[in-house]
Amino acid sequence: MHHIFKEGTNTKAPVLLLLHGTGGDENDLLPLAQMISPSSSVLSVRGNVSEGGMPRFFRRLAEGVFDEEDLVKRTKELAEFLDEAAANYGFDRRQIVAVGYSNGANIAASLLYHYEDILKGAILHHPMVPLRNVTLPSLKETPVFIGAGKQDPICRPEETEELATTLEAAGSNVALFWENAGHQLTKSEIEAASEWFRNNF
Repeated sequence: MHHIFKEGTNTKAPVLLLLHGTGGDENDLLPLAQMISPSSSVLSVRGNVSEGGMPRFFRRLAEGVFDEEDLVKRTKELAEFLDEAAANYGFDRRQIVAVGYSNGANIAASLLYHYEDILKGAILHHPMVPLRNVTLPSLKETPVFIGAGKQDPICRPEETEELATTLEAAGSNVALFWENAGHQLTKSEIEAASEWFRNNF
């Protein structure tokens, strides 16, 4: 997978896995990593799927309707890539915290839905429920931050609540941050995610 790896000044800090939104690339969330944990190493990945020339992490059938077969396939592909990247760059595979926005948050959530201990934690900005009617692995050691907008036309509040409830039922300690805004990332949401990261790691 096309990516950037930047070694941090603190190799004991969690590695930040950056996952962009639709139409973004591996450079988009680098400023976010600086705000959340400036000393961390960063692994920023570009989605392998193209939708009208816009990079994504998995296909969709329509706005808000995921191609579930492709989602499962691409989630496995990303999980295997994380194993390879840890071996290639010499970082601790168990120390990855995902930071995803929109489509990137959705595939990060899908990693949590499919694999136990795949991530040390996750910051999900404006995610949706990746899949329904699946049994999640234990997430009791995996804290999750969810940033959401009360006026988000793509991720409606009830979808956000459903995702948080599902993750909590699997044992995760979920912090839900509501912004009185839409689908865009706000400064206060990023600051809340940064504070959550400092408190948990």
